Amino acid sequence: MKTLVLAEKPSVAREIARVMGSRDKHKGHFEGPKYVVTWALGHLVGLAEPEDYDGKFGTWSLEDLPILPGKMKLKVLRESSHQYKAVQQLMRRQDIGELIVATDAAREGELLARWIMDMAKWNKPFKRLWISSQTDKAIKEGFASLKPGGQFDRLYHSARCRAEADWMIGLNVTRALTCKFGAPLSAGRVQTPTLGMIMQREREILLFQSEEYQVLRADLGSFEAVWRGNGGDSRIFDADKAAGLQRKLEGRSGKIIKLNKSEKQVPHPQAYDLTELQRDANRMLGFSAKQTSNVLQRLYEQHKLVTYPRTDSRYLTSDMVDTLKERLTSVAIGPYASLARPLLRKPLPVSKRVVDDSKVSDHHAIIPTEQTVILNALNTEERKLYDLIVRRFISLFYPAARFDSVAVVLEVDGEKLHAKGVTVKDSGWRAVYDGQAFDESDDDENENGEDREDRGVGTGATLPELKEGETVTVKRCRIQSGRTQPPKRYTEAALLTQMEKHGLGTPATRADIIEKLVSSDTIDRQGSSLHPTGKGKQLIELAPADLRSPELTAKWESELERIARGQGKPEPFLGGIREMAEVLVRGVKNSEASYKPHNVSNSHCPDCGTRLLEKKSKRGLMLICPSEDCGYRRSGEKRLSNRRCPQCHKKMEMKEGKAGLYVQCLPCGITETVNKDSKHVNKREQQKLVKQYAKQETLGSNLGELLKAALEKKGD
Repeated sequence: MKTLVLAEKPSVAREIARVMGSRDKHKGHFEGPKYVVTWALGHLVGLAEPEDYDGKFGTWSLEDLPILPGKMKLKVLRESSHQYKAVQQLMRRQDIGELIVATDAAREGELLARWIMDMAKWNKPFKRLWISSQTDKAIKEGFASLKPGGQFDRLYHSARCRAEADWMIGLNVTRALTCKFGAPLSAGRVQTPTLGMIMQREREILLFQSEEYQVLRADLGSFEAVWRGNGGDSRIFDADKAAGLQRKLEGRSGKIIKLNKSEKQVPHPQAYDLTELQRDANRMLGFSAKQTSNVLQRLYEQHKLVTYPRTDSRYLTSDMVDTLKERLTSVAIGPYASLARPLLRKPLPVSKRVVDDSKVSDHHAIIPTEQTVILNALNTEERKLYDLIVRRFISLFYPAARFDSVAVVLEVDGEKLHAKGVTVKDSGWRAVYDGQAFDESDDDENENGEDREDRGVGTGATLPELKEGETVTVKRCRIQSGRTQPPKRYTEAALLTQMEKHGLGTPATRADIIEKLVSSDTIDRQGSSLHPTGKGKQLIELAPADLRSPELTAKWESELERIARGQGKPEPFLGGIREMAEVLVRGVKNSEASYKPHNVSNSHCPDCGTRLLEKKSKRGLMLICPSEDCGYRRSGEKRLSNRRCPQCHKKMEMKEGKAGLYVQCLPCGITETVNKDSKHVNKREQQKLVKQYAKQETLGSNLGELLKAALEKKGD
């Protein structure tokens, strides 16, 4: 009897087949003496659509909502049905006695395999391949220690509940909003509260009132100090007060009344989980969360240089300790050689900050594999992201950064002046980053309560040797002006932090949620910031109030985690989701709000006359007819004609309407028709025609004859 191996992608199946000796290639699988290796090509099976339960649901209607089937059905996905048939035939082969699930070792990978098994009615034994890297060594070790398939039933039930909950909430609320307000409005269990956080920040920015303030800086000769009030704030919101303090302190003498000198230590940062890596890649490299996920997947699957990407842990397990030197050896090349090689000469310092079995659930942190890297084989994106992972891994075995911190308080004529200095004694792990500290000036990125010292040491001015009681003189004072700033709009790094803090989504899904908000035109990337669009601003007001807040979704995510750990049951959770779907749909039906499309253009559809909507796409601006039974669309970029406005003499814009092409000067309001049957030829057409006919004529032909022939041809 042979064993069937089900991988998630053809590339992974190919590697498993090579390592396990299945060398005969067929259309939908690889075969060898012991293993038949096939693949799922992403999802082959998914939840059935509403129209699969009843044909009437094919047409969206508010009266039919909510749609809540008693038992959720599965269906074979049409776009990959050919591969499903291939897998189904293999599962029915008489010589196949066992199945090894080798899809991604995570919740989604478990779900797609179980749905295929369910649809194909697999009833023979199955085991689970659970590995954290795609190297030959990891695959061989994984096959040598396969786990019982039933051990992952809880993970499957959690994944099934998540998928069914997203179907019931997302589908019903999206249909309700779209039908009620006559526009494509998308809502979901995670995307709506995420949009809600972006809109809340937007409201804070709009309500913010900026104020001017001054900071008083005193030059004490060998160092500088700043005035602070009794509350510790250095900002002075009264210009007269600042000027008065300047006159009062300039030229006066005082004493150092307090001097604190202490040695501080900052331990190395922890290894990366996916969200932390996405944050750093966004802050330091400008990568979007989705871009980081895609590049990381290539490093894991194609190059085999990093461990499993979709992890939520920043720790390693104790059984990995013996592999750490081998991993360091594999990265000890090029720019990393001088950093890694000294570590290999002595035992590695492994602390609880690096290895902690209790902090690892499904997968450990993202670190390099034992595979030797060839840096030239990586493209620019891969090289940059790999650099982040390698430096973070090497830093795990470096000592804490040590520095002396000096805080000085001076009193001059009853006023307090403050100065602070930092002297680095041992750069420690910061040497791995060329001595550069992580710049964390954006407070949003630390709102999850993470200690600033987890990432770096802020550098301060170097102070001279000072003593308590020492007399100082203010040589001069200068006033530095500034304005209070509104809260910053979310970057992807800051938004990921907030999603993680509120339990919205998982490391594997957060990037897709952000991309969904962008593609549905509810938020817009402007530089590194995320801005809500006109559609997003209205949608968050139209969406049910319970769905806007992250608290409800966070509660659901917590329940899903409890199911995965065996502490909760699927039925009560899904029962609550059904009840909530009914409440949310009822709220939309009873809403008295209205929706006005924010992107209506001045152009009309040439087919039905409806005003076209502007929509951004990968190919630029598109003009789309919102009428459901029309479907007209064209590029929305300006097309300038060679015809000039008779009034302002600027080139007129080429447009298309019911009567065909016309040109228009919007500032002047002048419109002229373009007669396609006219023998009028503009200069550009003349040049094009001359070139065309010049190739067909002899070299002796003159320009006039060529142009005459071209125009005659044009008029025929």
